[in-house]
Amino acid sequence: MLAQCCPGRIGRTGEPTLAHAEGTLAILREVQADEPTCTAAALFGAGTDISLETIGQRFGAEVATLVDGMRQMLKLRELHRPAASGGRDDQLETLRRMLLAMALDIRVVILRLSSRLQTLRWHAASRTVPSAAICEDTLEVLAPLANRLGLWQLKWELEDLAFRFVAGDTYRSLARQLEEKRREREDFVALTTVQLRERLRAAGLNAEVSGRPKHLYSIWNKMRSKRLALDDIRDLRGLRVIVDDLRECYSALALIHAQWTPLAEEFDDYIARPKPNGYQSLHTVVLADDGRPLEVQIRTREMHRFAEYGVASHWRYKERSTGVAGTQRADAGQEQRIAWVRQLLAWQREVGEQLGAPAPGAAGGMQAAAVQSSAMQASSSVEPAANPSSNPPADPPEQGAVRIYALTPQARVIELPEGATPVDFAYHVHSTLGHRCRGARVDGQLVPLNTALANGQTVEIITARQGSGAEGPSRDWLNAQLGYVRSSRARTKVRQWFHALETARDIAAGRDKVERTLAREGRGSLSFDELSARLSQPDAQALFIAVAREEIGPRQLEEAVRGPAAEAADAQAADAALPAVLAAAAERARARSRTGSEGVRVVGVDLLLTQLARCCRPVPPDLIRGFVTKGRGVSVHRAGCAAFAQMARRAPERVLPVDWGQTRPEAARERAYSVDLVVRAGDRPGLLRDVSEVFARDRLNVTAVNTQSRAHVAHMQFTIEVPDAAVLARTLAAVREVSGVFEASRR
Repeated sequence: MLAQCCPGRIGRTGEPTLAHAEGTLAILREVQADEPTCTAAALFGAGTDISLETIGQRFGAEVATLVDGMRQMLKLRELHRPAASGGRDDQLETLRRMLLAMALDIRVVILRLSSRLQTLRWHAASRTVPSAAICEDTLEVLAPLANRLGLWQLKWELEDLAFRFVAGDTYRSLARQLEEKRREREDFVALTTVQLRERLRAAGLNAEVSGRPKHLYSIWNKMRSKRLALDDIRDLRGLRVIVDDLRECYSALALIHAQWTPLAEEFDDYIARPKPNGYQSLHTVVLADDGRPLEVQIRTREMHRFAEYGVASHWRYKERSTGVAGTQRADAGQEQRIAWVRQLLAWQREVGEQLGAPAPGAAGGMQAAAVQSSAMQASSSVEPAANPSSNPPADPPEQGAVRIYALTPQARVIELPEGATPVDFAYHVHSTLGHRCRGARVDGQLVPLNTALANGQTVEIITARQGSGAEGPSRDWLNAQLGYVRSSRARTKVRQWFHALETARDIAAGRDKVERTLAREGRGSLSFDELSARLSQPDAQALFIAVAREEIGPRQLEEAVRGPAAEAADAQAADAALPAVLAAAAERARARSRTGSEGVRVVGVDLLLTQLARCCRPVPPDLIRGFVTKGRGVSVHRAGCAAFAQMARRAPERVLPVDWGQTRPEAARERAYSVDLVVRAGDRPGLLRDVSEVFARDRLNVTAVNTQSRAHVAHMQFTIEVPDAAVLARTLAAVREVSGVFEASRR
């Protein structure tokens, strides 16, 4: 089809398009790429002469997707190439384009690498010199990518050909030096191969032994990086041993170390600790019979297949089937795909840093999502996100969870859970970007904020203009039925925003109450810090919040404002009356019906009247403390009650140990304890009904309800009767599941 549509077409490098397609196809078959990839190699060079619809109809959607990926990559290369290429800027642009394409289908990288290798082969055969940009792009971007994916056959040839054109004199000099001793090396390797094969066979190991080629670029790179002469390179002579299974790898290693002296510092176990790209093998260097180093690599056949072809090795053996077994293979394939994409992300960081892009978090580094200005509305703009180093880590993937990869306009890859929306994307880039998100473009098109994203899409976040008064998330985002937020990270950030907003309002309201109390008592000179200390609060803000939420009551606040002198006078009068108080309380307790008891026992005192404090409303099995009051017997508080702590500090002699005592099971079931619940939720019709249904379902009596709405937030307080704390905990958990509720707690 390509020959019919594009007869005589010449590519940008001067190579005939048909010859380029044939050469690329041959390379793909060498690395055992699958049939759709090979078919795409024969078609992508036709450009728009063969439509994607035609390709899809004749060869299938899979081939059409691969062809489209390659065409988009080549098209973007032309669109984004600067008029006067800056070298590294161009390479970074290549890096970004490739990530965009590879996020859609990992096989596009095979097409890209094979196409570049064919270009270099053609230049070598035609004795023409490619541009410096092609060679540098190959050495600094494409070859590292081939290495990252384990495509070593492509990596080595890409490096050697590019090295030949970039540094021709060095290449030829090194080639001559190696050629002078080639016969000597080949004779040694041939003899040693026979000896080692016989020794392994005698030990019962079915092993393949062969010489291992060494490539010019890797030799030169090692000489340059380690400042070594050619004769000092220890792995110029090498053997490769391939065995049947893992156990035989270590058996062969033992035999080799027994025959020759190993150099311990040169041993690497990449089976126990595989390389990041998945490569596994045993590497050892020994002193051969002539006293010179010999490198030996030992691996299984499966390891060798991966070492030769990397990710491409999986396609030849890919199975297509249905049913349970097919599902398991599909799941394994998805896990493998995720592993590949993670390798791409690591490769992006490595190569980006080599090309001069600062690492994330470095001073002056690239911003996470600096996007082009886009006037969606007069009051909107696209905001660059702040430095991503301040972000918490992304949502940890659950076992078996599917992940997708979306891109910022600058090609930063964002990992998200399946079904994630532009709101999730914005919060994963940066919290501030999420809070100010007002719209989104996906692949250049405006979409609703609850649109589910797909792999490889480029997302551009449109934000509210700073200072416009429209900043902050919407409460609708917490409504699961509307589908704006799918990731736990984004949901947590939205809740934190509204919690901080409520806290700010409580601080303002509490401060106002405190200031009015100070004015009324004529104690305007009393500092907030001193008042906080009197009320056992860590600081003034905590004091204001406690007052606003009525954790500190008006009377308790007034007593603290009046100060220790008034407290001392009250305490002295109360101490004088303490014996009479205890006697009167005991007398009333004797007359009290057993059925009216609160179920609290005062340790060491019989028949003493008790009452549960309304400030904290204890419920079994809360830890409790008792305090002797004037005329009301012993007031029972929760151990952490702030009011009790203040009273105990003023009059420690009035504190009594109490517990819940022994109660008959039937009586315990009948007894009910009042407790206050605080619920905050996004205001909506039917909210009070839905929360009340939770109490009705649990058969709990509601004795009081107080609800009000401020700024679309419903503040509700319920007083309910529960038999114990376990029932209370279950009820609170059920209330939190009600749509729109973002806080439910015991007061």
